[in-house]
Amino acid sequence: MGEIVQSFPDDKILIVISAMGKTTNELEKVAQHFFMRKREIAAQLLFNIEQTHIQLAEKLLGNKTNAVFTQLQEFFTEAEWTLGEKPVRQYDYYYDQIVGLGELLSTCIVSAYFNQVGINNAWIDVRDVFRTDSTFRDANIDWEVTQRQVNEKVLPLFNTTNVIIAQGFIGSTDQNESVTLGREGSDFSAAVFANVLNAESQTIWKDVEGLKNADPKLFPNTVNIPEISFSEVIEMAYYGARVIHPKTIKPLQNKQIPLYVKCFWTRTCPEQSSRKMWTAPNCPR
Repeated sequence: MGEIVQSFPDDKILIVISAMGKTTNELEKVAQHFFMRKREIAAQLLFNIEQTHIQLAEKLLGNKTNAVFTQLQEFFTEAEWTLGEKPVRQYDYYYDQIVGLGELLSTCIVSAYFNQVGINNAWIDVRDVFRTDSTFRDANIDWEVTQRQVNEKVLPLFNTTNVIIAQGFIGSTDQNESVTLGREGSDFSAAVFANVLNAESQTIWKDVEGLKNADPKLFPNTVNIPEISFSEVIEMAYYGARVIHPKTIKPLQNKQIPLYVKCFWTRTCPEQSSRKMWTAPNCPR
């Protein structure tokens, strides 16, 4: 990831990062056991997640003197407070208080690593930026408040750095309760930022070679689709294709912001990497 960021030295970039590996699945188990009042199991699972992230941070950063270790501990302490409660609200509420932890952990580790290798960046807690309603596990963005908070809290950061790191998938209500944004939450988060920042484009980096005419796991001779309109993407998703979720497309479509889908493994090949994209009709490239 660092090499990709360094290949855009003069661009102002906001990076949205998901949780690491299977962290979300493991945190879902924590939430489930907590809600079933199996507190000891939930606490042990959370401890395992903590150790995994601390070990990763140690491997990347070399020692435990970096401030990120204090930050990690604060996040886990926040989760432990939740586990110390008795579940008196609906499951979806507790799910969001616990499962959104994964994105906070991954982003603060990446931010610390970037700073250590010379990629100056600013880390933000997206819960201070994305205002939502209280529909836990599928929260809706309050666009007016979110736009105002991006203007006040995010845009000024670009005066001191070209790189901002934020979490996908999560936000916060006006009562400061953590929420998650539902299916394809990280891609959607990036689209929200693209919309309110009036971005030139949004790029999703994947380990697959963009959009194909069929599922490559089922059909061996698939070909890439180099360009497609937003409406066609939405129609494909409606009929069951595994493409970008329509919820992600809408904020981009509203402002005609092109969406590029690029592959980590072919990023050094301009011809290949530039062909993987969804874009609106007549949109400048």
